[in-house]
Amino acid sequence: MERLQKVMARAGVASRRKSEEWILSGKVRVNGKTVTQLGTRVDPERDRIEVEGRLIRPEHKRYFLFYKPKGVITSLSDPDGRPVVTDWFREVEERVYPVGRLDYDTEGLLLLTNDGELTHGLAHPRHEVDKVYQATVKGIPAKKSLRRLETGVKLTDGWTAPAKVRMLRSGKEQACLELTIHEGRNRQVRRMCEAVGHPVVHLVRVQLAFLTLSGLQPGEYRELSKEEIRRLKELL
Repeated sequence: MERLQKVMARAGVASRRKSEEWILSGKVRVNGKTVTQLGTRVDPERDRIEVEGRLIRPEHKRYFLFYKPKGVITSLSDPDGRPVVTDWFREVEERVYPVGRLDYDTEGLLLLTNDGELTHGLAHPRHEVDKVYQATVKGIPAKKSLRRLETGVKLTDGWTAPAKVRMLRSGKEQACLELTIHEGRNRQVRRMCEAVGHPVVHLVRVQLAFLTLSGLQPGEYRELSKEEIRRLKELL
């Protein structure tokens, strides 16, 4: 059983706040009876919900793993006309939304779904869902710099949580690091690396929890399997 306004919002009727306004104004009926209490709980699979006489149905849940290319905005629209991640999902009947963000210059694994509960759960810091990045940085970090990344770096918005860091390879002027974090601060990996004196040249998110980019190229996506969806929900 779920709150009526939550079911309405998830079905795409309106925002949760607008749904609450419609309930209070007597525009919503459940099983033929007008409902005006915001605490009303319903079963979206069984109850008949009508808004101004129009029957609403629970939206079919969809879950996609997308390899976001560099130079794409993690948003539904962009006032400057730049590409956005949902441009790749115009043929999907349901309206899906990105889970978290990858900045414009970062490529890699991004989930899109219309499951609001899963989105909220994956984004909540208490669940500590691992995010794995491969960062090509300027210079060759010394062991002291790697330890700073592992133990925590002081940024403008506070200290970062401990991370897992390992050197994947190094050349004369650059190195590739693998960083595993569970926080979701804005441009966090870039800011961490810059704080230890090694700015990021190229950044890819290669893994989220147990999900990887295996088999995908930039701009490609696939739908999650039932088993993958089950495992994600178990994490939360």
